[in-house]
Amino acid sequence: MQKKIFLVIGLMATFCCHAQQPLQLQTAIDLALKNSLDITIVQNNIEAATILNHKGVAGGLPIVTSTINDNEQLTSVNQKLNTGTIIQRNNAAANNLNANVSGSILLYNGKRVVATKKRLEQLETQSKHRLNSQVQNIIADVSTAYYDVVRQQHSIKTIDKSIEASNQQLSIVKTRQSVGLANNADLFQAQIDLNALLQSKESQQLIVLQAKTALLRLLTAKPDSAIQIMDSIVVDKNISLSTVQENIAKNPDVIVSEDQIKINELIVKETSSLRYPSVRAVTGYNFNRNQAAAGQLLLNQNYGPTAGIAIAIPIFNGGIFRKQLQVANIDVKNATVQKQIILRDYQARAASLYQSYVSGIKQLETEQENYKLTAQLLDLVLQRFQLKQATIVEVKNAQQSFEQSGFRLVNINFAAKVAEIELKRLGG
Repeated sequence: MQKKIFLVIGLMATFCCHAQQPLQLQTAIDLALKNSLDITIVQNNIEAATILNHKGVAGGLPIVTSTINDNEQLTSVNQKLNTGTIIQRNNAAANNLNANVSGSILLYNGKRVVATKKRLEQLETQSKHRLNSQVQNIIADVSTAYYDVVRQQHSIKTIDKSIEASNQQLSIVKTRQSVGLANNADLFQAQIDLNALLQSKESQQLIVLQAKTALLRLLTAKPDSAIQIMDSIVVDKNISLSTVQENIAKNPDVIVSEDQIKINELIVKETSSLRYPSVRAVTGYNFNRNQAAAGQLLLNQNYGPTAGIAIAIPIFNGGIFRKQLQVANIDVKNATVQKQIILRDYQARAASLYQSYVSGIKQLETEQENYKLTAQLLDLVLQRFQLKQATIVEVKNAQQSFEQSGFRLVNINFAAKVAEIELKRLGG
């Protein structure tokens, strides 16, 4: 594990400082999972839930307390005893010292402690399932952002191919003009077309930089870090809708919703136990000392152990417990409905994504053929233009067809890949 972390750190330093080695998808995912602030928060929540998952928090361990009270006071005494003795004194000092240590342990409270402990265990389990959900979301987000960079870079390649054709076209026009076979209009048009493509490339390069910045944010890296991505989009064509829908029940979000149902059911048990008597065993040691400088009783001191049983029986509290139980049952129903909503939405989303996925794969086959044909058409029109068998307008039309086909191809490929990523995420 340590070797893997060191390798990831080393690759990150290479990407950020020198950008010599291309960033691979798996490395990007590893970096995102390692550096994710969202995962850090979820891990902290797991740690907190683990700490709270304790029998003492549930109320099942003994409670020991100690109190000490020491009061000094000045009193004016005016007493007349039946013996005829009269005691009168102003500002007489008096001291009252109280100290005790007491301990108690719960013997019975309608199994509330048992239900609370199980709820704490379930909360810890739910926190771990939330971590799994967050991990899968990060993997999906990083994969989508990574392939978005690949998509935008492939668009630049299409523009570069068109620029190459425009340069060739401009060179032919200049050669013709040098021998008096072309006018300035053709030269100007060729140069305008080339300039427009160069401007399009600049705009596309900005889009690539912005896509890289979005990816770097997911990696929790510096937004101005230099990274290289040299990859292509390959769609997995073996995904089955039935398999995805069967595995939706294993999705961490669905499991988290199931955990919430169990938690709410345990809250029902906790609330129901409030109607039962509570029995505690109580023991302790008391020390009392009262001393006065004047009066009939100058010193009174007593101490010793105590032991007993404390029973609290709820008789009537305005129907609060009953209403709390009714609300707790409603929470169970709501949690059950929430799980059904998640299943419904995920099933529908899976069906919709699968339609996009299948459609994308079908379109890919056609568009790949179109892309080859438009590339061949562009080369052919350029050859004809060189032989003065095609006009500059025909060259421009061929270029536009090639560019549009190239953009469609990479966008369809990307859309199919995003659908694949989301289907795998939904299937857990």
